[in-house]
Amino acid sequence: MIRKPWWITGILLGAVSSLASPALADPPRLIKSSSEKTVTIPVKLPWPVELSAIPETHREAVTKVVQSPTLSALGSSEEFHSDFKSYLWMLDHPERVTLAWRRLGIAAVEIRRTKEGNFTWSDGQGSELVWTCVASNDEGRIWYAEGKARAGALCPVVPVKAVAVLRHKAIRDSQGLSGVRHQTEIFLQTDSKAAVIVTRLLGPAAPRYAEQGAEQVLLFFSGIADYLAKHPEKGPSLLAEKK
Repeated sequence: MIRKPWWITGILLGAVSSLASPALADPPRLIKSSSEKTVTIPVKLPWPVELSAIPETHREAVTKVVQSPTLSALGSSEEFHSDFKSYLWMLDHPERVTLAWRRLGIAAVEIRRTKEGNFTWSDGQGSELVWTCVASNDEGRIWYAEGKARAGALCPVVPVKAVAVLRHKAIRDSQGLSGVRHQTEIFLQTDSKAAVIVTRLLGPAAPRYAEQGAEQVLLFFSGIADYLAKHPEKGPSLLAEKK
């Protein structure tokens, strides 16, 4: 089910449906980077934080990817049952979430946490990714990733940089049960020549692959969060550290 990196590979599969077309059709929003400067960034999903909240170590890299993406994709909004604090914990511990998927018998990528607090993934076939959360609050998260990835067996390994923006909100359903509403927008930047090759291999299916990649971010977390809302007694064993 979740055999590839949980938020980059789907976008890479989309690569570019047409490099001559703009990544977004909607008018760009203005993202403030500081009180003195305003940066124009084409986004569909409002950011949970201002650009100035991102540490300088990643701010420029994030800005470059979002201002000039090879491709961007907006996933559909999703609602599910979950305790909000538990959901936020999962966002900070994707390596535990992937273990939970595996313990439920679902094929999932292995994610490792580094000593620096980053997360890594590799498949032994040329794909290697490192990502980190560069900003977060009660309204959302922003992740930044770098590495190289192979979208499929017939696709070349290409360098990638990506930004994922996640918005989330605690909600209650009609019966008063706790839940979460979340949505994500992802921006990917890769070598233009490599993108052309991937596009030719995937053809008209590329844009849909990109949307599915964005939605996979939501499923990765919401699937486990919703399951544990229904079976809270299984939380300790499913989310336990790897022995």
